[in-house]
Amino acid sequence: MYSFISGIIDEKTENYVVINNNGIGYEIACSTNTISALPMIGEKATIYTYFYASENNGVGLYGFLSKDEKKLFLQLISVSGIGPKMATTILSGMSITDLNNAIFSGDSTMLSKIKGLGKKTADRIVLELKDKVDQIDLFNYSTATNIPNGNINEAVDVLVNMGLSKYDATKLVRLVVSQGDSTEDIISKALKNMSSL
Repeated sequence: MYSFISGIIDEKTENYVVINNNGIGYEIACSTNTISALPMIGEKATIYTYFYASENNGVGLYGFLSKDEKKLFLQLISVSGIGPKMATTILSGMSITDLNNAIFSGDSTMLSKIKGLGKKTADRIVLELKDKVDQIDLFNYSTATNIPNGNINEAVDVLVNMGLSKYDATKLVRLVVSQGDSTEDIISKALKNMSSL
């Protein structure tokens, strides 16, 4: 119904933002990550939106900072038992990159750490979305511009074989990798920074 709404931010709360578009105030429910990233009250913003209506959950307008966040929201509400409010809670509990990575790597334990999300629901998310979320491009996890994908992938595999979850291994590699690193360099730096997890 609404693809996006642009206007002046009139109000911001923990759960929603009000956008003034040509004299009409749109109350848009958003994740806390989106709300915190939006400009200040009185400044212009564009929010991607989704209008949700159902007999059980009523109607609501949900907003997203990016098309990727909106896409993940739509994937989450396609999971049995997850409505728009729970999907927004999940999007508030973790960055889009980390959330995608946790689902893709099957790390339901990490997902269940999100406040309000139980282990059974986390397992269901992994089961139903693991093959649907975008495959994580590990190379894009760093600002490095001259590291072969193979080095990063091999380093992650070694760390996983050492007992880390794929989520933690990828997070650690992203944290330490820098331009020109060999596989051995990445692994060595990762091992020295294990306490950062």
